[in-house]
Amino acid sequence: MENWDLLLVEEAVIGLFLVAVLVGILARKLRMPYTLGLVLIGLGLALLIQVEVPITEELILALLVPPLVFEAAFHLRAEDLLHDALPIALLAVPGVVLTMLIVGGVVHYGTGLDLGPAMLFGALVAATDPIAVVALFRVLGAPKRLQVLLEGESLFNDGTAIVVFHLVLGILATGTFSLAASITDFVRVAGGGFLVGLALGGMASAIIARVDDHLVETALTVVLAYGAYLVGEQLHVSGVLAVVAAGIVNGNIGPRGMKPTTRIVVANFWEFAAFVANSFVFLLIGLQVDIPAIAQHFPEIFWAILAVLVARGVDVYGLTWVGPTIPWAWRHVLFWGGLRGAISLALALGIPAFLGPVRDQLRIMAFGVVLFTLLAQGSTIGMLLRFLGLGQRDPIEEEYQAHRARAVVTRAALEHLEQQYRQGLISQDTYQALLHLLQSRLHELQHVLRELQRRYPRLRMEELQDARAEVLRIQRIMLQDLFQAGLIGEEVYEALLGEIDAALEEEVPFWPTLALRRAPDEPPIRYVTFAVIHAKDQHNAFAALNRLALPFVAFPSVGGYLQRRNMTLLIGLPEGQFEEMVEALRYACRRRVEFVASPQKVKGIPIPLWVRPRPVTVGGAVLFLLPVEHYEEV
Repeated sequence: MENWDLLLVEEAVIGLFLVAVLVGILARKLRMPYTLGLVLIGLGLALLIQVEVPITEELILALLVPPLVFEAAFHLRAEDLLHDALPIALLAVPGVVLTMLIVGGVVHYGTGLDLGPAMLFGALVAATDPIAVVALFRVLGAPKRLQVLLEGESLFNDGTAIVVFHLVLGILATGTFSLAASITDFVRVAGGGFLVGLALGGMASAIIARVDDHLVETALTVVLAYGAYLVGEQLHVSGVLAVVAAGIVNGNIGPRGMKPTTRIVVANFWEFAAFVANSFVFLLIGLQVDIPAIAQHFPEIFWAILAVLVARGVDVYGLTWVGPTIPWAWRHVLFWGGLRGAISLALALGIPAFLGPVRDQLRIMAFGVVLFTLLAQGSTIGMLLRFLGLGQRDPIEEEYQAHRARAVVTRAALEHLEQQYRQGLISQDTYQALLHLLQSRLHELQHVLRELQRRYPRLRMEELQDARAEVLRIQRIMLQDLFQAGLIGEEVYEALLGEIDAALEEEVPFWPTLALRRAPDEPPIRYVTFAVIHAKDQHNAFAALNRLALPFVAFPSVGGYLQRRNMTLLIGLPEGQFEEMVEALRYACRRRVEFVASPQKVKGIPIPLWVRPRPVTVGGAVLFLLPVEHYEEV
């Protein structure tokens, strides 16, 4: 009987996964978030076959949430996160408490639900789930910083919402409330989980640096993701926050100890793991929703949705004034992009039986809120992005792509015409007439493409990057063929594969010869700019200048009274590109605080050790602009 049950579970899992794959293919063709398609398919399956899938809070939190959280945290750059740490922290901690209070108050007032269960409902819908939104961001090309804000908030408010939920649940179970005790418990559980994750992430990164096997290193990240959650829960702290911290540390430190091939393998594995977990989460959401029950409790669900929207508006528009400036248009997207998903579903399923009949009401309300945010907000966020001008593709790039596509199909037509003529399928007169027409068309399109590249140098660099990446991928495939054919040994294969993967990982490498080579018809160089940058920013600065196709030479230097190593760039600048270059370097070169040793004695008097190091702000870019009469490349 147990073997039969296991086979049934296996059939159900494979069946659901097949559905997820088919939905993913269809969603790509329809250009819609596949997560919304999964919810709709789950709803359809629930209505058609009346399937019952037993899910528990532990199943979602312990099995499906760790890969989702770890994958997002692993790919989140610490620098991007620190840049907006203050608004993210405000939304993820005070924002969760504020959401609980507002939602609880509105639901209590609108539905007549007792205040305790209403606050519990506010806690379980406080966590946001931007998976569908972030996927759409990538398709539409929304700003990277906006994605970091939404994803960073979600990573941290997942953990804080779970902590707050269980604190409220404990108050309802015991009937006692102490503000001091609640704050202490919150700090202990949330802070403890984060510290556990930091420690485990650091340990795993140290082990990875000493291991040279891509399979073992990938397995270590899996152990870390699930192990951080389990250790956190065993220590009675937040397992989800432990996974978040472990993912951030391992994603920012761990790859330094990996070979390029290993980094690619790890990234591909976690992308697949997140896809699998997402697929099951959103299918299960659709399967768990009871449409007749939602229709029966529509008034309560209406008040719940209204409460969530009001709370989200107060959070976003009231808490994002502190820290780096966030544009108003971005605030609108943060407001409408506050979807609810896996965490709300898990917490709703974890409501204990001692609450009595109100438990079913809270679950139905939670499913209604999740369904509304996924279907209504998730399906319209793309329109909002386009309305606000945040999801628009670059018109110059689209024009270039259109002309390039016309040139490609014209060349294909020419090749086909020549083939028909050689085979004797068309006469010479017809061939000559069409040949002249197509050659003129191709020449005209090539001229337009060259003119666009001359006016917008970044188009040339982007095309160069794409062509370079394609060449490297072809080399990788050929290398694999040589290894499989036994023409090279494993050590040679691994070494050469590492070289190709290292080159593939460099988004915009520093190529002095390519960066300096300019076409005769390009705008002349009118200025020379000296830019002094921090040594740690050199790769980002080179990338920014390469994207602008600006010629430059870099040489090491030593900076000022701090005597710290830096880089001096000599940049050739055409007319009208100064502001664009300044903005690119401003984004690429960040300021940082370093501790500089003070002198040990002043006028013979020893200085205490604790006052010797002093913080100094360094970094950024110092620019000097000089006009030139003549520019020549050698």
